[in-house]
Amino acid sequence: MLDVRNISKSFGGLKAVDNVSMKIEEGSLVSLIGPNGAGKTTFFALITGFHRPDNGTVQFCGQEITGLKPSDIAQAGMVRTFQIVQPFAGQTVRENIAVGAHLRHASRRDALDRAREVAEKVGLGDRLDQDAASLTVAGRKRLEVARALATDPKLVLFDEVLAGINPSEIRDVIPVIRAVRDSGVTILLIEHVMQAVMSLSEYTFVLNQGRMIAEGVPRDVASNQTVIEAYLGPGMAARLKSQQTEAAS
Repeated sequence: MLDVRNISKSFGGLKAVDNVSMKIEEGSLVSLIGPNGAGKTTFFALITGFHRPDNGTVQFCGQEITGLKPSDIAQAGMVRTFQIVQPFAGQTVRENIAVGAHLRHASRRDALDRAREVAEKVGLGDRLDQDAASLTVAGRKRLEVARALATDPKLVLFDEVLAGINPSEIRDVIPVIRAVRDSGVTILLIEHVMQAVMSLSEYTFVLNQGRMIAEGVPRDVASNQTVIEAYLGPGMAARLKSQQTEAAS
């Protein structure tokens, strides 16, 4: 479904994404992890048209989409969420979701009907007429998911939809994400909450300093020494490994 080949992006002297490749199969739920500043959100921006790659190509469902506008890529069926959720001011939850629905539905009535359907799926059905700006952080995260789903995507990129919410709320949102995939939507998610990565994703890619340093099933990636060093630093990773060796002996 998604075939990213050797894309790179620099900002001045900073190589934010460096020769990164990735393939995602239709119907899968894949995660992209890495420490802060690894280049994950920039990678999302490159494949969804918000930034143009310096080099490399992006193919989606067999179509070359490198350099297309975000609206054209969304029309093709790939959409993304954003880390910082900003509801449209002065609009209800229903109206916010309908903005996404208008990608496929020209009629306002049809868009609002679609908004109601999506709201029910993400747990916002009882807040359709609430001012979106009054939602809690967890509610805003659900709203961001809903706006993306209202576009009827084939592939959705979730950028830290669990960030800033408490463990109880995380447990509530994980089934929502799983249900999205089960409905036929392919998912690529950036996530720092390892509980979600281990629970949800079938395959994991790891970025660090703009480069892909590992990939595989989540359990194997979590025990990869290179990945541990990227998160903790070489010194701490070495001490942790030594403690684990001593505990096992």
